[in-house]
Amino acid sequence: MALEKATITNLNTREAIPVLFNPEEYSLDVGNTFAEIGIPGLKTPPIQYVRGNLRHLRMELFFDTYEQQADVRLLTGKITALLDPQAQTQAPPLLLFSWGGLNFKCVLESAEQRFTMFLDSGTPVRARLTVSFKEYQAVEIEIRRGLFMGPPTVRNIVGGETLSRIAGEALGDPGAWREIAEANDIDNPRLLTPGASLIIPSRRAKTGT
Repeated sequence: MALEKATITNLNTREAIPVLFNPEEYSLDVGNTFAEIGIPGLKTPPIQYVRGNLRHLRMELFFDTYEQQADVRLLTGKITALLDPQAQTQAPPLLLFSWGGLNFKCVLESAEQRFTMFLDSGTPVRARLTVSFKEYQAVEIEIRRGLFMGPPTVRNIVGGETLSRIAGEALGDPGAWREIAEANDIDNPRLLTPGASLIIPSRRAKTGT
């Protein structure tokens, strides 16, 4: 049975980049975000769950072209190029790392290169890449007709903030807090969770009578 090779597929171009040598190990980090709620008189503040975090996939990739007497950067460059923004999207490409039943939809967050062997000419022929992939999850925000004049923005709530203060800073009108509350399905504007994400709509479109 042939050895299954790990591959990194550029989902924008559908190009599959095989890994020269499978990684010896990888780490898949998972975590949550909690907010501390400061209450006067309590030594240890209670914490409140805010949201889950995106996962990180980290590993070290090995490249060796000594036998071919070729520049190893011809291979490592295919990986590091995945950090470059694409012309059409102005963002790095969406990727799929596949190996042994693991299919991880992600973007390349960082790539550290170490060249460890060279030809007499100084051409590198052996390298190790420490790479970190960040999980990608598509987020769809429903924009109802007549509610937004443009796309909304997202910001995190800071402890002690009120919707009217946020509306004043973001929209220039404290009275626009109702639009923010409606966009986020907030029933009680006094109960805001520190650290939670808040959709800030553009100003409500004016409709004729």
